[in-house]
Amino acid sequence: MKKLLLFFAITFQLVFAQQFDQKPFLKIQDDDNSKFTNIGNVGFTVTNFGMYGHGFSLWPEQPNAEYPLGSGIEHMFDGGLWIGGFVNNVGPFVTTGAVDAASVSIRGSAVEYTNKPGSRIIERSSLLDSQFFSPDAVSHQDFVAEYSDTNTTLDNGEPIQDHNPLGVAVRQETYAWNFPFADFFVIYNYWIKNVSDKRIDSLYIGLWTDTVVRNTNITSPRGGEFFNKGGNGFNDSLYIAYEFDAAGDIGFTDSYIGVQFLGASKNYNNVNFTSWQFRNTDDPNYFAPQNDIQRFFKLQGFFGGSNKWNNGINPGALKAPSNRSILISAGDFDSLQPGDSLNITFAFVFAKKAGFDSPALDTELQKENLYKNAGWALRAYNGEDRNGNGILDEGEDLNSDGEITRYILPAPPQSPRVKIVPENQKVTIYWDRRAENSIDPISAQKDFEGYRIYRTNAGYDLTESIDLLNSLVKVAEFDSVENDVSYNAGFDFVRLAEPVTFPNDETQYWYKFEIDNLLNGWQYTYSVTAFDRGDPENNLGSLESSRLAGAIRVLPGTAPTSEESVEVGVYPNPYYGNAYWDGPAERLRKIYFYNLPAECEITIYTLSGDIVKRIYHDQQSNGANIRWFETYARDAQQKMSGGEHAWDLISDNDQAIATGLYLFSVKDVSNGNIKTGKFLVIK
Repeated sequence: MKKLLLFFAITFQLVFAQQFDQKPFLKIQDDDNSKFTNIGNVGFTVTNFGMYGHGFSLWPEQPNAEYPLGSGIEHMFDGGLWIGGFVNNVGPFVTTGAVDAASVSIRGSAVEYTNKPGSRIIERSSLLDSQFFSPDAVSHQDFVAEYSDTNTTLDNGEPIQDHNPLGVAVRQETYAWNFPFADFFVIYNYWIKNVSDKRIDSLYIGLWTDTVVRNTNITSPRGGEFFNKGGNGFNDSLYIAYEFDAAGDIGFTDSYIGVQFLGASKNYNNVNFTSWQFRNTDDPNYFAPQNDIQRFFKLQGFFGGSNKWNNGINPGALKAPSNRSILISAGDFDSLQPGDSLNITFAFVFAKKAGFDSPALDTELQKENLYKNAGWALRAYNGEDRNGNGILDEGEDLNSDGEITRYILPAPPQSPRVKIVPENQKVTIYWDRRAENSIDPISAQKDFEGYRIYRTNAGYDLTESIDLLNSLVKVAEFDSVENDVSYNAGFDFVRLAEPVTFPNDETQYWYKFEIDNLLNGWQYTYSVTAFDRGDPENNLGSLESSRLAGAIRVLPGTAPTSEESVEVGVYPNPYYGNAYWDGPAERLRKIYFYNLPAECEITIYTLSGDIVKRIYHDQQSNGANIRWFETYARDAQQKMSGGEHAWDLISDNDQAIATGLYLFSVKDVSNGNIKTGKFLVIK
């Protein structure tokens, strides 16, 4: 069997056994892998047991390491935290959060960290609008977890096979932002404490990652052929190891995943990189480690410090397609005494390939975005330490506390609060003016400049690879007339004389913009951003708030009506099989009933009077539970007009209806009035 099946049979039996009704080896009742980043443009699954990703066990409902978010382009199978060292000169021992499937078959256990009873991942956010807002939050979306390697058995008495604890407890925090210049990386910040009474020497800490870059809309993650197409590399100035698709879904996976070392609180000798091939036990340079001694050797790397590329390694050979994993580590650290701790930080960085070279290659030009994005991850980590020299130089201590404050990024104005009202062939966009009071954390100035409005074109969501960020097209821009930063368009065209409010919404909306000539029943996404005038003193150009943070899906359509003179109807009518907006499967069809009352019962009949389908409609339930919306609007947050209802042409008996003429009735719940109509289906 290939890699995925082996991993399902062993690792998922250990980690996700509950899902497969098998006897668990791990205390899965306290393991949490339900959280994933979704604040920026990366969907990255986080756990509270030293592992990251889910090995496609939760695919396609939950992303693994998806970039762009919603695209179906995944970049990882799974991975985990590795800590290795000697305990009072005995060892080496290596505690792993995940290992490759080849090793699992011999080792018998993939995850050696456990958590406390009742343990769950804590989510928090620095965004005032978030339900997870916390003054302790570092980023727009933090995930916090704690676990340790101190247990040799599980709650049910099962031994963790071949596990020799180092005696460490781990606090793990992950950070993600929605800023356009920071929505492509996720930072992993670890505090590792020696909770034993023994000294840990020759300490190495790293992240092992089973990277795989494929478009799951093109190729499902099943079978070994899915995994053996990756090329790899390492940049020794940014300390980033990476993978790209060298021979898989070429043309549909033009992106990189990088695993980057950012820094640590204790002295260390080298940053190390190594890579190995799945099931390789023949080539000593690329063999898959089978035990702690071999894993410790891997933590030391075949690249590091003055050794550079050793053992005859040819870095160019890593670019050829193969089934590899990568490990980046730092060490060795000063001894970790009992009660002592250290902080170490990594980042997962994603980027689209630059330039027009063949997508299968890995040229320096193609890595331009990867290196730029890695630079932003490093800048986020450095915070006040702008030059990254580890000390506070003059003018760097922004909060005057005498210590380096990390994770400070220049900030665009706050995202506006947006209200979008879909109407008949039209949408009206409202937004507030809170962005105008934003203060940049670096310059300490109010530097608001203007607003931009974006939208997608009809049908963007039916493509093989949905890249919402790049599908948003600017349709309007309004800015201050007091400088020459932008077009000096002013705000008179959109600014209201008095603010508008809506029921159950206390927000005061000061701006209004209308877009006409839209197609009813088609899904559009709109976004309003705010941008600043830049900060020349700190060599920063104009910054813009996230296009994704406030993006709202809407479907124009008719408003609810109970007027007797208004006829109900269906479109498209006649319906022809494989309409433009249909997906490739029977259950991905849809038609719309329109001019409906706010609350009504829709009944569809055959010509002989047999009931085909009964549908209940109100302004909130617009048929968004059909498969089309589950597939092409994954978060199911689209706004509809309230007077239309989508139907997938599936009967109450769960069968696709046949070609023919159908009748329907609409009963208005508010007054009992009934209207009728008919439509034709041609397949």
